[in-house]
Amino acid sequence: MHCCSVTQLQSKEVISTKNGCRIGFVSDVEIDLHDGKLCAILVDMRRKGGLFSKEPDLRIPWNDIAVLGEDTILVRCAPPEKEPRAEKGGLFSF
Repeated sequence: MHCCSVTQLQSKEVISTKNGCRIGFVSDVEIDLHDGKLCAILVDMRRKGGLFSKEPDLRIPWNDIAVLGEDTILVRCAPPEKEPRAEKGGLFSF
């Protein structure tokens, strides 16, 4: 049996197997205290967007983890689509 600490998980980058996109890094984990099993990882989306990004943490259920590698975690989900930014109108925009 291989063991891994939460600190070791936090240094791993999470990548989607659906589209190859980098999602972020593990920020926390959810544990079922009744069963003592890891339920999900929480991925910090802000590292991708910068310190002041307002992106929430993404919850990825343990069943969606495909590979827990040495440096990366491959997951069977795609990152949520970002809403398109509204174009800023210039002086002569209509």
